[in-house]
Amino acid sequence: VPNLHGPRYVSLVPSGGFVVSEECGDVKVFMSSCKLLCSLSSKYGHQFGNPAGVCVDMDGSILVADEQLRTVHLFPEHGAPICLVSTGLRRPAGMACSSSGHLFVADAVENCVKVFKYCVRPP
Repeated sequence: VPNLHGPRYVSLVPSGGFVVSEECGDVKVFMSSCKLLCSLSSKYGHQFGNPAGVCVDMDGSILVADEQLRTVHLFPEHGAPICLVSTGLRRPAGMACSSSGHLFVADAVENCVKVFKYCVRPP
């Protein structure tokens, strides 16, 4: 995949394709054919500081850790971005989300993984 500016983290999208964060830049979504689908900055009008870890939940929402802003935002397929974590992170890096609605965030300064519950799916 050419023309990326400092690619950092990548995550697969359950429906096919993948998401890539760019250092001090943007987060881009690609189709399985490696064709650019969208830029989160453009699609949502969101300003990133330094996007780091990315993951995609079972609903297809993209979650992005911002190392500079020390936040985690959720970008739903439809609707506005939601700030999920705004305190308690010193330098968020890699992330993963579980099918039970837990978000795992590696904090590089505190040398730990922090766990947040952000979504409860009905049984």
